[in-house]
Amino acid sequence: TGLRRRRIELLKDTYQAITTMNILVTGANGQLGNELQLAAKGSKDHYIFTDVCDNYQKLDITSLEAVRKMVGDNDVKCIINCAAWTNVDAAETAGEIVETLNATAPEHLAVAMKEVGGLLIHVSTDYVFGGDPYNTPCKEDQKGTPTGIYGLTKLHGEQKIKATEAKHIIIRTAWLYSEYGKNFVKTMMHLTKTKPQLKVVFDQCGTPTYAGDLANVIFDIVENRKYEGHSGIYHFSNEGVCSWYDFARKIARIAGNTDCEILPCHSDEFPSPVKRPAYSVLDKTKIKETFGITIPYWTDSLEKCMKTLLSSEQE
Repeated sequence: TGLRRRRIELLKDTYQAITTMNILVTGANGQLGNELQLAAKGSKDHYIFTDVCDNYQKLDITSLEAVRKMVGDNDVKCIINCAAWTNVDAAETAGEIVETLNATAPEHLAVAMKEVGGLLIHVSTDYVFGGDPYNTPCKEDQKGTPTGIYGLTKLHGEQKIKATEAKHIIIRTAWLYSEYGKNFVKTMMHLTKTKPQLKVVFDQCGTPTYAGDLANVIFDIVENRKYEGHSGIYHFSNEGVCSWYDFARKIARIAGNTDCEILPCHSDEFPSPVKRPAYSVLDKTKIKETFGITIPYWTDSLEKCMKTLLSSEQE
């Protein structure tokens, strides 16, 4: 009986290894979407990359019927949702579109996956926290206390996904940067090269996250079918803790922009419509133990990303 059971398990493993899956990636032209395109090269699965911009297949994720049609026409069994409204300040005055993109659209994706027995991987944010004064890394079951519309709508998105009871993995991340799009790393590389002096806030602490590292983790979970039986919320950022001031200094040092004087300042010196989290370090214990991953330290990943950026500048 034991031998028979083992043979059945081996057959299941073999079948799973050779079975391909159609995977839909939304927001494919963003930082994480571009990194996923690199990670997916050579995958046994078939990826469909969509976005609202040119050079991508178009998909209106605010329309449930459009999502259902895409899923049905392409036999999609997994959606990786990288699409969102991410302009934190503008979210305060943008109106209903922020809730639509950050909460209603993820709900549509979850409903579509529920209907076909598929999986939704959704990217959320550390901005679901911030209203309470934390001084230890935030855990997944910690109550959300967002301080602005962006964080509130992202929290609503998480809640709506869970309410569908679809298979889901929600990954909260923070301080995302990459070789693509606009981000803090690229901005600081430019400013520390062109300005004699900069002020950067030191009273907001978190962890920079290289989008390439997050993409590789998502790819590993999907490619190796690690998600079965593990629906829930997970935290992912690089290891370590720093302030935006520390982050800026490290960027300048790696870039060799040592002539720029970088000064620490308080957040209230930069008036903003949103109170940002003062401490939003994420506890990554759950994702490391559940999926058996090792997470790089933030400065190591920063050096890796900046090496590519600096090389492209010289070309």
